[in-house]
Amino acid sequence: MAQEKDLQKIFEEKIEKEIKIEPKDWMPDEYRKNLIRQISQHAHSEVVGMLPEGNWITRAPSLRRKVALLAKIQDEAGHGLYLYCAAETLGKDRETLVQELLSGKAKYSSIFNYPALTWADIGAIGWLVDGAAIVNQIMLQKTSYGPYSRGMIRICKEESFHQRQGYEILLTLCRGTEEQKAMAQDALNRFWWPSLMMFGPSDKDSAHSAQSMAWKIKRMGNDDLRQKFIDQTVPQANFLGLTIPDPELKWNEEKQSYDWGQIDWEEFYNVIKGNGPCNKERLAARQAAYDNGAWVREAATAYAKKKAERKTKDAA
Repeated sequence: MAQEKDLQKIFEEKIEKEIKIEPKDWMPDEYRKNLIRQISQHAHSEVVGMLPEGNWITRAPSLRRKVALLAKIQDEAGHGLYLYCAAETLGKDRETLVQELLSGKAKYSSIFNYPALTWADIGAIGWLVDGAAIVNQIMLQKTSYGPYSRGMIRICKEESFHQRQGYEILLTLCRGTEEQKAMAQDALNRFWWPSLMMFGPSDKDSAHSAQSMAWKIKRMGNDDLRQKFIDQTVPQANFLGLTIPDPELKWNEEKQSYDWGQIDWEEFYNVIKGNGPCNKERLAARQAAYDNGAWVREAATAYAKKKAERKTKDAA
């Protein structure tokens, strides 16, 4: 017991002094569990997030758009890989993480349970969804767990490209025909509120936010991150000539930021429970990909085993 108290003290001192916690360091079980939950959810979101965009690869309006979208989707797959690797350093293997996703036990961002109905939605996903992700993930570059922090540095660089790509798609549409601009406005109308939900419930209603802040896993609360996103996004919408679908949105001179209307948290929790427009479709697609990739995993395992046997034989 005394030894554990000493280890707890060393852990807390590292957190206080901004020294990264590394995989072989002692850490409280709850810290480990909290990290696994957050990192795996982040990883699942990157992988599931490929699905609504992947549906538009063959329908992209030009070769340039197709190539850019392919590059973005490839980046998202890489982000998932980095994050699964980070979760594995905490002692949870990737197969278990994937099975928890497929079974519905593990969650991913609710935003990916909404459909991408038009090409403008691809722009909205890049601008709003990846824009919201950047606001959250820039803070995660300073997270207290080393592998997660270092992984976020590269991910944020690539996400900034995704955000600019999405904004440029909408800018092109808004400078096009009235029909194209209306398509961009429709995409904004449908993705605005789900994008705000990405930051999670208000801090007072969040089961994990306070502890994550204390351990410096998170550096800003959900409400502050949401405010930051709104303040930087509204001027961008104004430049596009689009209207944020919130009649209560207004500039607050006193606090030098925007006030906004009520988020429909009932919708958020309904989607989280599996009742969103595309929940079943998304998990079915991931299950099919897992099943169809069985031969690849088997071949890779057999190759690794054969290589190890050969190495042992040569050493003998």
